[in-house]
Parts: sequence; C-alpha cells; structure tokens
Amino acid sequence: MPGIYTEKEIYSDALAAQKASTSNFNMAANECVHEDVRKTVMKILNQEHEIQKDVFDGMHAAGYYPTPAAEEKKIQDTKQQFSQSVK
Repeated sequence: MPGIYTEKEIYSDALAAQKASTSNFNMAANECVHEDVRKTVMKILNQEHEIQKDVFDGMHAAGYYPTPAAEEKKIQDTKQQFSQSVK
C-alpha cells in the first residue's frame, strides 16, 4: 500500500508539532515556581529546540522550506536594530 502522506506533509506535521511543543515548554518554564522543576523543563525545552532544528534542517535540505538569502543592507539594519536594544 502506498504511503498516505508525502514526505513534505510528514515533515510539515513534525515541524508544527515541534513548534507547539517548544511553545508549551517555554510557557511552563516561564510559569514554574520550583527551581529544580524549572531547570528540568529548561533542559527539555532545549532538547525540543534541537529536535525542531533537525526537522527544519531536513526540510530545508529537501527543498521543502526554502529560505532566500537576505540582502546585505537588511542584515546590517537588523544588526543595528538589535545592537541598540541590548545597550
């Protein structure tokens, strides 16, 4: 029996699930009262971000999530914007 879903659909579903997961763990970390529990949640959050990156990298490599190169002016403008916000 042929697959019901395409590789692109599976990747897209996995990426959506990882985005939801990181969002939920982030909220849990922000609202956690107990430091030991917060540290555990932060560790899981970091692991979930790594999984999300792996899924994104796989999608990008397969051509399912193209990202155009940024213009140099936009890069410099963004650097300038964020460098001012951390002062």
